[in-house]
Amino acid sequence: MKIYVKNMACVSCKLFVQDSLDELGIETIKVELGFFETKNDVTDEDKKQLNSMFKEAGLELLEKKQGVLIEKIRQVAIDYVYHSDGQPNHRFSLLLSKELDYSYTYLANFFSEVEAITIEQFIISLKIERIKELIIFGEDTFAEIANKLNYSSSQHLSMQFKKITGLTPTQFKSLKQKRRTTIQKM
Repeated sequence: MKIYVKNMACVSCKLFVQDSLDELGIETIKVELGFFETKNDVTDEDKKQLNSMFKEAGLELLEKKQGVLIEKIRQVAIDYVYHSDGQPNHRFSLLLSKELDYSYTYLANFFSEVEAITIEQFIISLKIERIKELIIFGEDTFAEIANKLNYSSSQHLSMQFKKITGLTPTQFKSLKQKRRTTIQKM
């Protein structure tokens, strides 16, 4: 049985979900970002217990078709931003349509209607958080970060970063307390 989980966007989320499933004795086939698959059906009582456990971590089981599709769009976007380092810049619209087998226009309209932001705005928000993360790690130059996130130049990255955060990447780097937003809160 495949069950989707809202806001499951990082490795620690996967570990939390796996630990929760283990605690309830639910055997899994796999746990991936955005969903888990079990060997057997999950009872309504187990779902209630999981939802209560997940709530404290900002996660939630999704069972309605709309919520599942939104979460699939979010997961493709997160994967696109966080795991495409060094890969050629593929158009997200083509990737999303191919992954979910719907037209991009339908997915974009649906996402905007439900989430009250566009897919493009969501991706920009993800990119800004990824930039913050890479700046905090301090291992890459701004040019390398721009390349990783498929910006045309470090100037383009800097302009978009300042437009969204009000700070240049250099100003952000010099902050004593780095301000980041978790993906779950986006």
